[in-house]
Amino acid sequence: MKITVLYGGDSPEREVSLMSGAAVAKALTEFGHDTGAVDLTSREDLFALLANDRPDFAFIALHGGWGEDGTIQAVLDMADVPFSGTGHEACALAMDKAASKALFHWRRVPSPKELEVPSGTSASELSEGGRLAGLLERSGKLVVKPCGCGSTVGVSILQGTKGLQEALDLAFRFDRRALIEEYVPGKELTVTVWEPKGRAECLPVIEIRPRVGVYDYASKYTPGATEYLVPAPLNAAVTRRVQEASIAAHEALGCSVYSRVDLRMDEDDIPLVLEVNTAPGMTATSLVPKAAAAVGLNFGAFLDSVVRQSMERFKEVRR
Repeated sequence: MKITVLYGGDSPEREVSLMSGAAVAKALTEFGHDTGAVDLTSREDLFALLANDRPDFAFIALHGGWGEDGTIQAVLDMADVPFSGTGHEACALAMDKAASKALFHWRRVPSPKELEVPSGTSASELSEGGRLAGLLERSGKLVVKPCGCGSTVGVSILQGTKGLQEALDLAFRFDRRALIEEYVPGKELTVTVWEPKGRAECLPVIEIRPRVGVYDYASKYTPGATEYLVPAPLNAAVTRRVQEASIAAHEALGCSVYSRVDLRMDEDDIPLVLEVNTAPGMTATSLVPKAAAAVGLNFGAFLDSVVRQSMERFKEVRR
């Protein structure tokens, strides 16, 4: 079986995907797999690939846009090509932050309060209507983000409503809808949920501590800009709560094989789920490889497990 790593894309996260794809292809090759890689610069490239050099297995290292929102997963599914990770329905739900937050609330997965607003919404109408009052109660701060982007692209953190219009304008550059959330003071955490034995388990919790400011795009992808504590220095009871919330989020969306759950833990040690990533970053500074390494699993071995579990999911769906 030849594994074809699909990476690149044309979303704002293209540069991250290029790094992820190169890292995944290298690790799979070093682990002993026959591996190739294809830079998909547009959706049309996928159809050309399927027509001319159909993969035996596609490892998806695309981030954002049609590479993570279920589009490419649906095409591969219809073409009967097995691929890594979660199916198209759960990918679509996870990529849409408003939809995933609605599911979290319905399934009682703890998550920050939020308000979804469409493009064209002005800061003045939100402020005058008092629609933000409930979001400001916790800390007096707001987080404004596009509904369908990752890697903190288009995200702003505000003190009160100062700069709200600029933050909305930025978010609307990347999506027709924006999410305004309450800002949760506390710790930044992330958990890799995977299914090595067919059921959801957690790799060690990671605490993220940017050396300067907040955990933004530069902090994520600049080596040395952020300190990662693996496992996070939490007591057993708190760790269990974080893991339970992460598995609950993974399962609420219908994810399979693996995902990465991002959380904030408030000052009362209550974990709140921000989002679930179905195609998380796999660069040299990425979080999933760090979590795997913490339990003695090298990157290639983790990816091999993802491939094997994905093949099992593919077979089960077609039974």
